[in-house]
Amino acid sequence: MSIGRTNRFKGIALAAITTTAVATGVIFIQASADADPKPTLPQAKAQVQDLQHKAETAGEAANDLRGKIQASTARVNALKAGIAKQQSQVDVVKRQIGSLAVAGYQTSGMATTAQLLLSTNPDQFLSQASTAQAFAGQQNSALRRFQAAQGKLTDLQASEQTELAALQSVQAQQNALKKQIQTNLDAAEKVLDKLTDAERAKIEAENEKEAQDARDERPSRDGDRTDNLPVPANGRAGTAVQAAMAQLGDSYVWGADGPDSFDCSGLMMYAWGKAGVSLSHSSSAQASEGRRVSKGDLMPGDLVFYYSPISHVGMYIGNGRIVHASRPGKPVKTDPIDLMPYNTAVRPG
Repeated sequence: MSIGRTNRFKGIALAAITTTAVATGVIFIQASADADPKPTLPQAKAQVQDLQHKAETAGEAANDLRGKIQASTARVNALKAGIAKQQSQVDVVKRQIGSLAVAGYQTSGMATTAQLLLSTNPDQFLSQASTAQAFAGQQNSALRRFQAAQGKLTDLQASEQTELAALQSVQAQQNALKKQIQTNLDAAEKVLDKLTDAERAKIEAENEKEAQDARDERPSRDGDRTDNLPVPANGRAGTAVQAAMAQLGDSYVWGADGPDSFDCSGLMMYAWGKAGVSLSHSSSAQASEGRRVSKGDLMPGDLVFYYSPISHVGMYIGNGRIVHASRPGKPVKTDPIDLMPYNTAVRPG
C-alpha cells in the first residue's frame, strides 16, 4: 500500500472515530439532560408554583408597559395628524408662491427704466411700479412663510421618527416579557410531564376542586346585594367587592380583564370599573392610583400589593382575607392576606 493511500485510510478512520465520539457525547449529554431525577409530588407542586409565579411576575411587568405603549401610540398618532395638517399648510404656501411667480414673470420682460421711457403715461407707470414693488414684497413674504412652514414640518417628522423608535423599543421589551411568560409556563408543563399519570390526575383533581370551591363561594352574579360578603361594604367599594367576588372560580389568563378570565390587575381594573373608577391594567401602576392606607386600617375594596418590586395585587374583603386572580393554573379565589409577602395597600376612588 502506498504512503498516500495509507494516510488517506488513517484520515478516514480518524474522522469516523471522531464522528462516533461526538455522536456518543451528544447522546450522553442528552441522556444526562433527560435523566434529571423525577421529583416527588410535593417537589413538583413547589417547582410548578415557582415557575407560575415567575410567569405572573413577567406578565405584570409586561402589563406595566401597556401604559407606556398606549401613551407613545397616542403621541405618534398626534404627530401624524400634525404632520398631515402642516403638510397642507406647506402645500398652500407652495401654490401661493407658484401663482406669484407666474404673475411676476408676465410683468418682468422689460427693465423698469426702459418701461418708464416708453410709457405714454409716466404717472400711471410710476403707480404701477409701486404696485410691482409691493408685489415683490409679497413674493418675499410668501417665501419666508414657506421656509417657516417647511421647517416646522421637518421638525414634526423628526419628532415622529424619535417617538416611533421609542415605541418600537417598548414593544420589543413587552414581546420579550411575553416570551418569558411562555417559557416559564412551558417549564412548568415539563415538570408535570415527569410525574406519573396518577400523580398528574391527582393534581388536576385538586385544581378542579379548588376552582369548584371558589365557584361555590361566589355570590350571585346578578343583583347588587353586599350582605352575603365576608364583611358588608357600602358605596363604590361595596360594588367593587361584589364584582370581584362574582368572578370566583374564573380562570387566570395573562392580560385578561374579564368577563370570564382575568390576571391579577385585570380583575382589580374590572371590579373597580363596575364602581365607576378607572384603574390601569398594571399592579405597579395601581399602587399609585389611590390613597395609601396602612395594613391595620384596611377596609373592604382596598387594593393590597405583594412582593418587591410589586408584581401582584388582590382586593381586601374583610376578616383578614383577599380576593384575587392568583396565578396561572389557578382560579380567582379568596386567600389569607398574609399568603404572600405584603408590600403596601391603597384605597381607590
